[in-house]
Amino acid sequence: MSQVLWDILDLLWTIVLITFYNFIGFIKNVIPTSWHPHKDVSKDIVLITGGGMGLGRLMSLSFAKLGSTVVIWDINGETAKGVVKEIHDAGGKAYSYVVDCCDSEAVYRAADKVRQDVGHVTILINNAGIVTGKKLLECPDRLIRKTMDLNINAHFWTLKSFLPHMLEKNHGHVVTIASLAGYLGVSGLVDYCASKFAAVGLDDALFNELHYTKKTGVKCTCVCPFYINTGMFDGVKAKRNLLVDILEPEYVVEQIMTAVRTNQRTLILPKSLYFFPGFKNLINEYAVLALNNASGTNSAMETFVGRKKQD
Repeated sequence: MSQVLWDILDLLWTIVLITFYNFIGFIKNVIPTSWHPHKDVSKDIVLITGGGMGLGRLMSLSFAKLGSTVVIWDINGETAKGVVKEIHDAGGKAYSYVVDCCDSEAVYRAADKVRQDVGHVTILINNAGIVTGKKLLECPDRLIRKTMDLNINAHFWTLKSFLPHMLEKNHGHVVTIASLAGYLGVSGLVDYCASKFAAVGLDDALFNELHYTKKTGVKCTCVCPFYINTGMFDGVKAKRNLLVDILEPEYVVEQIMTAVRTNQRTLILPKSLYFFPGFKNLINEYAVLALNNASGTNSAMETFVGRKKQD
């Protein structure tokens, strides 16, 4: 058979696969997530970076309620210990470690300690992050470096620490807490958006690499929410309209838990914006600006205060 015919058959088969997977995806999207099979995580060791406060704390408590052994990494030892106490008081299993995730060697040392004390991590949640809230030319170099180190470089260090055992067993889950800022540039968030675009890219490339190397037992979930009322973005004001509003952390964590337990690839919140990443690439850049202005996205950071003064 000629090479041309093989190429035609290969193209037709690819079209069949694309059609089939799109149909399956459509069916999954139509069926409420509460109806999807939920995996048991009671035997999992779940490591959450930045687990001492905000989303990290709520995810730690939620996994502990499901019987998971929770490992909290946080730069603030007191807040991490506080969450561990909450979990222990409720009868759960949890450990905390003070770790600067920006420091690769500190991450590797802490990972060795976790393996000795607790065991092999099977669900890794890269959640730790910061925001400077400054326009590009007002942001000191050290804060730009800190943003990139924590919001994206740290993901590489934790993955290099815990992914090898997941690959060996062909079992595990990597959860990337990114942001809608990983799809959309926002005034006042140039460094933050750069780090979150990178996080979305890391997740996407890792997913492809895992499938190419036939390690499909290791799942990936990328979480991309709008602004969340955790204190991290205190002062931010979004125009309340049909599409966007500040999200409550309890709702976000509830959705994250469902996404992880159903092996959902991408979670965009609010769900009304699921269309936006693809739609953005189909319309004119000034149309995107018009949407940003209508939603108050670009002006939202003008009133930013943040959890604490960073400079």
